[in-house]
Amino acid sequence: MGKHLAVVLKNPERIQELFGANDGNLSVFEDLLGVRVYFQGNQIFLESCDEVKRKLFERILAELEDHIALGQLPGPDLIRAVYGTLNADKQQDAELLKQTSVIIPGGLKKVFPRSYRQALYVKAIETRDLVFSIGPAGTGKTYLAVAQALRSVLSRNRRKLILTRPVVEAGENLGFLPGDLEQKISPYLRPLYDAMEAFIPPESLRRMEENRIIEIAPLAYMRGRTLSECFVILDEAQNTTKEQMKMFLTRLGEGTQAVVTGDITQIDLPKRGQSGLLDVISILKSIREIDFIFLGEEDVVRNPLVRKIVRAYEANQED
Repeated sequence: MGKHLAVVLKNPERIQELFGANDGNLSVFEDLLGVRVYFQGNQIFLESCDEVKRKLFERILAELEDHIALGQLPGPDLIRAVYGTLNADKQQDAELLKQTSVIIPGGLKKVFPRSYRQALYVKAIETRDLVFSIGPAGTGKTYLAVAQALRSVLSRNRRKLILTRPVVEAGENLGFLPGDLEQKISPYLRPLYDAMEAFIPPESLRRMEENRIIEIAPLAYMRGRTLSECFVILDEAQNTTKEQMKMFLTRLGEGTQAVVTGDITQIDLPKRGQSGLLDVISILKSIREIDFIFLGEEDVVRNPLVRKIVRAYEANQED
């Protein structure tokens, strides 16, 4: 029989919140620690475990209890993020993860990053006028950008939110689609709308659209404009050409903040080297006022299977 070590909780009444519905977090803890974890009443035990792991587990649980107090229920992504920071003895990173959130006035929920680099991303948007977020699908690039944009606009720090993207992968031929310009581009911006609908009530979204506080604009139609006092999101930026990226960046006027998101592993242009997002990394990386946030498979917050898919594709590209 292995040695059983008890783990002390700051608030034993939160044991159910720590382990999640149907004890769904239990397997996550066991996978990370490499030992059996079980509880009896309000006591938690580790089986066949040394004192170092016990102390680490206590620190993890203490951090997670703090997250619960702030309104964030632990899930697998948060647990892995907290474990990663504490296991690497990076308490400062754990504090950033705990202290970072987005509160949207009149919003449906408080938005929390679920990984350390997502927290860096949220902080970058708070402090920089131009942020590039580059990473695979499911890493929260668009989701967190939309949350920050709505916070900014609904707090009246910016007068409007502009959403744009290259709407056809290898060229922007919208003429064959039925409807007016907004109806033509709307399907391409559906992911942005999905994010907004998760954050604010439907009536608030409709009111913002009716008052032109939210504007959808195909990238190709932005030439010649100057965007002032706006929050602009350029999504799917890996499919911009070099010329389009330069055009977009030179539209930014006084008081405007922009977030550019993209996945450089999913470039749909005829030639990968045409991508404006790839090009801009080397051109602008030395400008201190611009932040580049690179997210990876460990930041994926969709179905855990997506993380494995991303990892498999990355490994295949390295071979």
